[in-house]
Amino acid sequence: MNPKPRLPIPTAMLAIAALVCATAPSARAAPQSNPPSSIEDINAIGHRTVGKGTNFYSLDKEKELGKQLAQEVERSSKLLDDPVVAEYVNRIGQTIAQNSDARFPIIIRVIASDEVNAFTLPGGYLYINRGLILQMESEAELAGILARGIAHTALRHATQQATKGEILQLSSIPAMIFTPYSMANYALYEGLNLAIPLNFLKFSRDAQREADFFGLQYLYKAGYDPESLPRFLERMSSQKSSGKSIPPAFDSFPPVSERVASMNKEIAKILPHRDDAIVSTSEFEIMKARLRASRPKLTADPSDNRSKPTLRKPSDNPTPELSSLTPNCE
Repeated sequence: MNPKPRLPIPTAMLAIAALVCATAPSARAAPQSNPPSSIEDINAIGHRTVGKGTNFYSLDKEKELGKQLAQEVERSSKLLDDPVVAEYVNRIGQTIAQNSDARFPIIIRVIASDEVNAFTLPGGYLYINRGLILQMESEAELAGILARGIAHTALRHATQQATKGEILQLSSIPAMIFTPYSMANYALYEGLNLAIPLNFLKFSRDAQREADFFGLQYLYKAGYDPESLPRFLERMSSQKSSGKSIPPAFDSFPPVSERVASMNKEIAKILPHRDDAIVSTSEFEIMKARLRASRPKLTADPSDNRSKPTLRKPSDNPTPELSSLTPNCE
């Protein structure tokens, strides 16, 4: 198997003598009837000042950077060859984007992989694996994961994170992962052959909390049930294999229990209940069926004798010994 190509290193590298990065405002929720700041006012979505802070990338430069990284990802990954599913996922994403603070066009691709994963790159490029969608139980869960990715884009997390480094180079800009699995986070970095400076990781935890906070608002604003997102994360966390673990230093996600508690608090305080919130549609089930059908068919190995019928040979002693009928209880 050929190794995946390493991302190109830019010709111009900026050395940072000193840098103090301002983090985004605290994501503490307040009652929607009297929002203390614009970041808690869902009626101001699209007109709020988010994604500000020290950033060496202009919007145009970030968009070009995202295009370069997306080309690398698509050279080393197989995209789903189903325009119906691609259009459906993109349509949901565009609905979320129209109800967000994002200042980039959102481009969404489905990767034909059964790994449970999804990620976003700078400049509005989002990728979601077939395997993650198949784990979902409703359209609102799919919309929620896309909303988190769009929140990363709106808040410009990738280039703000890159700016915090001492040297700016493409190979040190990690994709922002928004799958609930920490192991998938680390595996994706390895798969894309990207370096992960440890000084990025604390910021990534903050970024994940912000993506939860703003993603819920975008999900709600687009008409979906916001409770679907914490339910999905909680369900996926309970299914996580105990054998998949990494050192805590590489885990860029806060504990799921902490995230779910924060989301539920936000929903209760700033996202008023709506009886007409979308949970799922019949189209979602049709798309899942198409995704299941797109999986590679398993073919029998001609050299595998287990695929051939076996004839029982007559025994010289047709009456079994008593001991052979006694179960082994060891």
